Amino acid sequence: MKEFIVRAASGILYASLFLLSLQSQHALIGLFFVFGLICLAEFNKLIQLKGVIPYVIFVILYFAFAYWQLMVDSNEGYDEAIQILHVLTIFVLLFLIKDIFSEKTLPLFITKRYINTTFYISSAFIFIILIANFYEDYNPNILLGSFILVWVNDTFAYLVGKNIGKQKLFPSISPKKTVEGFLGGLFFSCLSSYFIAKFTNTLDFSNWLILAIIVSVFGTLGDLIESKYKRQADVKDSGIIMPGHGGLLDRLDSIIFAAPFIYLFLRILKYVS
Repeated sequence: MKEFIVRAASGILYASLFLLSLQSQHALIGLFFVFGLICLAEFNKLIQLKGVIPYVIFVILYFAFAYWQLMVDSNEGYDEAIQILHVLTIFVLLFLIKDIFSEKTLPLFITKRYINTTFYISSAFIFIILIANFYEDYNPNILLGSFILVWVNDTFAYLVGKNIGKQKLFPSISPKKTVEGFLGGLFFSCLSSYFIAKFTNTLDFSNWLILAIIVSVFGTLGDLIESKYKRQADVKDSGIIMPGHGGLLDRLDSIIFAAPFIYLFLRILKYVS
């Protein structure tokens, strides 16, 4: 019972900080800057990467794009910079997906470690704040809806998997994840997309339904990728900052991996509409 109370309290604190930060673009950027530094530190520990270079890269990239959003009247070069970062990020994430289907350990070459900290962790936080500013005017409802989809997917994947799950999804990486759990999370995410579309007044239901599928699929892949890193590092959690949950990376791994793909869908939607 005590463990449940501790877990619930830390989860409520995390959710409250996120929800409160949505009231202001500056607050959102500030919160995810702190979250990004914490996740970067936890990830660097997993891959045994020391030094300040990953943090310097994160700070430069994050505040460059944040400054572009907040302070610069002209967006000359802004869209091109986003596209370059986006292409590189998607490219690296596709290689990470390939790695979870391999029985080999994840390579820890120094160059690849720097690439992963930049385009797997650091760039994800840039795309999170870009989602909230997608219409070139701060509107956090799409980001809020995306987080709700992640929470629904994770919750029901756990509940369905725990109660009726039999077929293992990736037993070599995450023995507790099941096919039934994944499908349960996907189903309830799709169901919740109707209510998100109705109450956020952003995208229509069909688009939120597609986002629900994107979040479920890529969020689950993100969870599996982080699990493989943890298994390789022989640790249960990425950190201890959230009592009862583990590290912040453990809580954000799904949205970290899904954010660039969410943003990709939004860009496609913008160009075809």
